[in-house]
Amino acid sequence: MVYRIANRKAPAALVATALGVGSLVLAPLAYLLLRALQAEPAQLGSILFRAQNLELFLNTLWLVAGVVVFTTLLALPLAWLTTRSNLRGKRLFTLLFALPVVVPGYVGAYALLASTGPGGLLEALTQVAWPRPSGYWGSLFALTLFTYPYLFLNLRTAFLGLDPSLEESARSLGVGGLEAFGKVVLPQLRPALYAGWLLVGLHALGDFGVVSLMRYPTFSYAVYLQYSASFDRIYAAWLALMLLSFTVGLLYLESRFLRGLSLSRVARGASRKQALIPLGAWRPWAYLFAAVVVMLSLVGPVLSILFWTRQFPFDSSFALLEGLYNSARASLPAALLATLLALPVAYLGVRYPGPFSRMVERTAYLGFATPPLAFALALIFFSLRGVPALYQTLALLVLAYALHFLAEAIGPVRAALYQTPPKLEEAARSLGSGALEAFLRASFPLIRRGVLASVALVFLSCLKELPLTFLLSPVGYNTLATRVWGYTSEAMFAEAAPFALLIVLLSGLFMGMLLAQDKS
Repeated sequence: MVYRIANRKAPAALVATALGVGSLVLAPLAYLLLRALQAEPAQLGSILFRAQNLELFLNTLWLVAGVVVFTTLLALPLAWLTTRSNLRGKRLFTLLFALPVVVPGYVGAYALLASTGPGGLLEALTQVAWPRPSGYWGSLFALTLFTYPYLFLNLRTAFLGLDPSLEESARSLGVGGLEAFGKVVLPQLRPALYAGWLLVGLHALGDFGVVSLMRYPTFSYAVYLQYSASFDRIYAAWLALMLLSFTVGLLYLESRFLRGLSLSRVARGASRKQALIPLGAWRPWAYLFAAVVVMLSLVGPVLSILFWTRQFPFDSSFALLEGLYNSARASLPAALLATLLALPVAYLGVRYPGPFSRMVERTAYLGFATPPLAFALALIFFSLRGVPALYQTLALLVLAYALHFLAEAIGPVRAALYQTPPKLEEAARSLGSGALEAFLRASFPLIRRGVLASVALVFLSCLKELPLTFLLSPVGYNTLATRVWGYTSEAMFAEAAPFALLIVLLSGLFMGMLLAQDKS
């Protein structure tokens, strides 16, 4: 049941707080636009019509399109196998197919680079030096392997919710299995496909770690190069806006495809349980396909990291402890701040739903949808102009983390609030408590689990974050993520291995804790 307060205006203090949170997200992006518009008319023409822009546009477009296509080729059959077939061990396979989501793209790229080439894991196993991936195909391979779980999980949920009667009706009319899947099942998967494609596309679009390590020029990589080398800050601002326009385009396409789409059942009663389809002679090929995916996306990368960890110079272990400490020192306050900012936004949306609360919530999600490098550049320009003392400080990095991952914090808090009746707060207020005190005494204990889940989710995301850390951290401030990227870019795979291993272990640990909490 969803609990809301009807026919009552939201308190002015709550509205002002939620507006303040939205303004924090919008202000850097607005200043990024103002910074870009500082270009002289003649300069603006030379910026917009550079030949390099077309190359970056096409490279970015092909990468996003390629990742969407290849993740679909992996996720769709895997989701079908774990829901509709009689494949054995489906629970285990589902877990193994989902686990690569805890591996950041740059760690996956590290694992691929460290497995190949002279001295790599594949040479140790086969006595043949395999060529290292690079460029478009290297970026496509890495991003596909470590983003397909986003689409897989969406499709798996959709398959489990399908009504088998439609497909059975098509079969009774003489339609074959593949034809029935294409004409009946696939159209019902469109919402899941669109949502998964959007997530995969946004990850590919905003990725910096993979494309920089694979040396593939996209808008993200170009933004970093322009800013870090101090060539042309106005051009960097325009590149960030071009990257942001890509994001807006993806969001528009997803909303356009979903407009007017209705796939709900009109018949009475609950849908029947789906009958499992026997694999027959295809069973060995299904297991082989599943095993190859698990090997490439999970087992191979972990083995590669462990292989190089053995060669780590442990006299450098202080750097490992420093990276862990710096990661936690920025991630924990950011997770707490993001959750604190999420509370008024989620509360306004749940208790006082309407156009205004939806606008505030979408503004909060805009920070997450903005590619990290574009968001980082916006904060840099904003801090240099508005609060120079904030530039290159830990406080700016914490603020960037909190605003960028605010959307992740809103979700669990909002879900918990939906299950908390407002009558408890009304009773507390009738006994003389103020609005804030009533919330803290009556509702907060009931949403505590959602609050803790928000803190854990944001902490995990901050721990793995690379682009924001790279541009916004203080000089000499190294985290686990920057150490992996820095050592890998110099082909120092042994030095990077324990940092990559620690990220994977911590990510897996936090994901396990969140899943255990959901089951409890």
